Amino acid sequence: MRIIGIPKEIKEAEKRVALIPEDCQKLIEKGFTIYLQSTAGEGAGFADADYESIGCKIAQDAESLYQSATLIVKVKEPLEGDLKYLTKDHLLFCYLHLASGPELTKVLLEKEIKAVAFETVVVNGKTPLLAPMSAIAGRLATQIGTWYLHAPRGGDGTLLGGIHGLPRGEVVVIGAGVAGTEAARLAYRMGAHVTILDINETRLKELKAEMPQLTTDVSNDETIIKYCEIADILVGSVYVVGRKAPIIVKEKHIQNMQAGSVVVDISIDQGGCVETSKPCTHLEPVYNLHGVTHSAITNLPAAAPKTASEILSMNIRDYVAKLSLDEWDDVLLNAVNTCDGKLQIEL
Repeated sequence: MRIIGIPKEIKEAEKRVALIPEDCQKLIEKGFTIYLQSTAGEGAGFADADYESIGCKIAQDAESLYQSATLIVKVKEPLEGDLKYLTKDHLLFCYLHLASGPELTKVLLEKEIKAVAFETVVVNGKTPLLAPMSAIAGRLATQIGTWYLHAPRGGDGTLLGGIHGLPRGEVVVIGAGVAGTEAARLAYRMGAHVTILDINETRLKELKAEMPQLTTDVSNDETIIKYCEIADILVGSVYVVGRKAPIIVKEKHIQNMQAGSVVVDISIDQGGCVETSKPCTHLEPVYNLHGVTHSAITNLPAAAPKTASEILSMNIRDYVAKLSLDEWDDVLLNAVNTCDGKLQIEL
């Protein structure tokens, strides 16, 4: 049985924690041993005492945490402060997004670390460990877009839901997966006119049945040009499991958008689906290019660390138990990204 270790996240503005006390308790009651790096849960609202009270052991720093545990369960990909402690004896379980991280990939291979990525756990064609964060990211994308439409933030001053019969804001979502759907749902509830583009016509029909006033269309260069020209908010949400996101929105499309409009690229974790996107942070969330405000925050759900930690913890708990026991079913075997110095997935 592997000892479980939960390090403190060190990515900028990252306050999530992989396992909350409630789920740690359920694992401990089954005989698992868990170490938590001191203060790792504070950003999500959980004190060391909350973990200690249910039987977790507290490691005072990262070095002692990595020395005490061999199954490392964290939220975001390891940074230098983590990588220096990781060895081939560790099993790593977290979001990796290697398609947009060639340097991280190189280090994991050089160190011969076995790493399982949350986002490549696939069950019946779905990604149960990615979906909860995608849902949060989708809702946050609409909130960010709405905020930066405000004139003092450089936006065109459109009120998303309109008022007294005046025109509503136009929200265009590219990609009808979990994140795109949640972005569209929130914008729809806020009263915006929402258009969603995707290549899956069956999915578009389902969303149209759910939201009768929704506009749907098949995603291609012609429709992207058409809808980018009218968008106040454009949300890019395209995901191919484990692979680099395809560039769907080209720079020429951005150049044709209205001045003061906003682009939010949720796909940035996988490299981004908008050609003009570049990684942003919560401390520097936007930049302007071609008169269009861009936001592409690589850890967007970290803006809601309490909610995000609670739902992530609940979803990963059973997988953590299997990995601690080295119980490898097909789902987990197929989610291995690196092992013995070899890349196990196509990026």
